[in-house]
Amino acid sequence: MASPLSPIPPPPLLSFSSTALGLTRRSLLLSSTLSTTPLLSSSSLSPPLDTTVTDRVFLDFSLCPTYFRSTTAVDSTPLCSDPTPLGRLVLGLYGNLLPLTVSTFKLMCTSSSYKNTLVHKIFPGQFFQAGRQGRSREYGEVHLPTALDLPRNTETVDSKAFLLKHSRAGVVSLCLSENDDDDEVKLDSDYRNVEFLITTGPAPCPQLDNNNIVFGTVLEGLDVVTAIASIPTYKPSERIQQLNDLAEFFGDERAQKGRTLWNRPLKTVYISDCGELQVTKPSLSPPSLP
Repeated sequence: MASPLSPIPPPPLLSFSSTALGLTRRSLLLSSTLSTTPLLSSSSLSPPLDTTVTDRVFLDFSLCPTYFRSTTAVDSTPLCSDPTPLGRLVLGLYGNLLPLTVSTFKLMCTSSSYKNTLVHKIFPGQFFQAGRQGRSREYGEVHLPTALDLPRNTETVDSKAFLLKHSRAGVVSLCLSENDDDDEVKLDSDYRNVEFLITTGPAPCPQLDNNNIVFGTVLEGLDVVTAIASIPTYKPSERIQQLNDLAEFFGDERAQKGRTLWNRPLKTVYISDCGELQVTKPSLSPPSLP
């Protein structure tokens, strides 16, 4: 019988055969490889999106030193008596990928429904918005004639329509999350969303991804985009922003109405002309397109 002070004998050494040791090393190597190798997602296995430019339209932009007109504007009446042309944007549209969105936008251009309407919001370093609908065209808002008969755009509820990203300057997108059409217009049973935005760069706008539909790109006129982006806008003071946040917290409807004035350009920027440019042969998009 061992005394209490006797040392405890060490456990017997485990013996491994070369085969077992080899299996262990291979197992460790395999598990390490699996843990560091990302699994392929379904999106990475899906075919590339068809961003073939099937249609081309143009938008001419002009600048006026004042914002509002005192008289009601109609299609043939310019918003400014002495405008300064900013230049022309030529937009390439992805008709194969988003046929409904593209056909609606093209019809808005060919019918001159965007003509004499405002660029109503500019977010410096991000994007500008145009095509807002209102109750009248007095302030350069879009008014859709009943004869236009635009189809319902079911692509707005199709997840596949949101796959392209706002990754650079010159991306043309249908406003959904950023839409600020007049509430009374939205309540109309025949309401069609035709508001759009164009990214100005230089950085991407990931906050727009998955919430707005990219359906085209600027082919010519990025200098015009830069010129529009440089126009000064209304920026509320910090105190006004704090009061607005407080009003919104207490459910005051005037808070939302007050925000509609934020980021409005201090000069009248408007679409002075628009239309379609004929495409004889659809072209593949450049490699830099999103």
